[in-house]
Amino acid sequence: MSGRPTGRDVEQWAAEVEVVGARIGRRFARSEPRRRAVAHVRGLLSDTERKNGWQLAEYLGEGTPDGVQHLPARAAWDADAVRDDLAGYVHEHLGDPDGVLVVDETGFLKKGTKSCGVARQYTGTAGRIENAQVGVFLAYAGAKGHAFLDRALYLPKEWADDGERCDAAGVPDGVGFATKPQLAGRMIRRARRLGVRAAWVTGDTVYGHDGKFRRFLEEIGQPYLLAVPANQPLFDGAFRSTVGAIAGEFPATAWRRAAAGAGSKGPREYDWAVEAFGADDERGWRLWLVVRRHRERPDERAYFFARGPAATRPAELVRVAGLRWRVEECLELGKGGCGLDEYEVRSWVGWHRHVTLSLFALAVVAVIRSRAPARGGKRGRRVDPGERPGGAGAAPQACVGGRAAGRAGAGVVGVATPAPAPRPRMPLPETRGQAARLNNYGCRTRPGDLEVVVVLHGDATAAALDDEAYREVTGRPHPHADVMKKLRDAGVKILVCGQSLARKKFDPKRVRPEVKVAASAVSAVVNLQARGYAYVPAH
Repeated sequence: MSGRPTGRDVEQWAAEVEVVGARIGRRFARSEPRRRAVAHVRGLLSDTERKNGWQLAEYLGEGTPDGVQHLPARAAWDADAVRDDLAGYVHEHLGDPDGVLVVDETGFLKKGTKSCGVARQYTGTAGRIENAQVGVFLAYAGAKGHAFLDRALYLPKEWADDGERCDAAGVPDGVGFATKPQLAGRMIRRARRLGVRAAWVTGDTVYGHDGKFRRFLEEIGQPYLLAVPANQPLFDGAFRSTVGAIAGEFPATAWRRAAAGAGSKGPREYDWAVEAFGADDERGWRLWLVVRRHRERPDERAYFFARGPAATRPAELVRVAGLRWRVEECLELGKGGCGLDEYEVRSWVGWHRHVTLSLFALAVVAVIRSRAPARGGKRGRRVDPGERPGGAGAAPQACVGGRAAGRAGAGVVGVATPAPAPRPRMPLPETRGQAARLNNYGCRTRPGDLEVVVVLHGDATAAALDDEAYREVTGRPHPHADVMKKLRDAGVKILVCGQSLARKKFDPKRVRPEVKVAASAVSAVVNLQARGYAYVPAH
């Protein structure tokens, strides 16, 4: 396989937002909010710097943000019905017999006291107690990709007990206080009602430490692997102890090295111990204590309770533990590329509406990624999901989109990275090779017909830095300064992923003048596809 998308692939990708619009259209009684919802999702996928009312309105060609703000705040539509459509869409496209449901929460830092559910509470977003809203999320992760299925706004007890405050924020009657595990349980039950099935449920210690949540999963017949704290009690067959103390007595032979999926720097390898406790129950289920130990810092450990069919192999439990990280990727992309945390609403209804549309935008990205052709695979060979663009472990360095004016998807230009060498890879080819590619295609078009956009991310991010910053980072002169200028002079637009800049701790103010910073590479590419550009990853 060449790994290049066909013209048909590009047409399907560009139309995916419209497919979503047709799917959720019945949830809107009037045509105007129906059209606006589709445009809103496209705007959330755009490369606008922020997804607030003014910038989305500017992207949509509107003079004021009134229409953008009206959709989540006052328009007539049912966000919960759209949420159900989201769950069906994700499971239809990403469903996998070995799929895993992942529960997690995230914080949305806020000022003031009016936003529904806002309170001084701990949030991992800040790593401390801050004034914030907290949302609980249910994600689905499988071989084809990962995306969110559901969301719920956590209402602190101080809010739930204040009827006047709840009325002002539009909290529906009957909504009372619920713990985060209770909210997670409701979302899992809803997903099952909609036909979503998963081999396992996983989550962090907020959920694993809650005995009621674990019993709920056992009652509905759902296998789980949940993180628990080191002081979690466990009966080891002789006396009651803690998982930390029990794991401290494991013999050296209990530990095996295994990779819990692929990370940005290769396989995430740890030492693992899997020990069964107690007798199998009437269903043939077993309880395991799973312990993950850092290879270089053996005192750094994580503990999990797993309960499921007794025939489950330890490698399967390690796989499930690795998939728990997928929710972090979803949250990062949701906030970084799909405007998840950039809402301008304070009400209960407004929060759920904005977040639902943001999660749908994220699901569109996941579905498009799942359809991307595998790179470098031989015909007939099964390709691991990590080898797919956007899959686990995938790290494309640059991509180029092209279109001919008036003809969607007419132009496809690829930019290849040079062959691996002992020194760090350079993200762009030499000037002569790049010019040859552009000239080869450009000779077949009339002037002004061809539009090319280069999106830099991953290992290619350093190429976006100015000459001085590049030298500081690499210790060498910028090898592609000339080609960057020639690309600009030829009318080529160059974007760099803002998320990649942040991850690599590069100062956006030190980006080359010919390069524009996009919110994220994914949102930039999806937006370009929706506007008729073809997509070719540069390898």
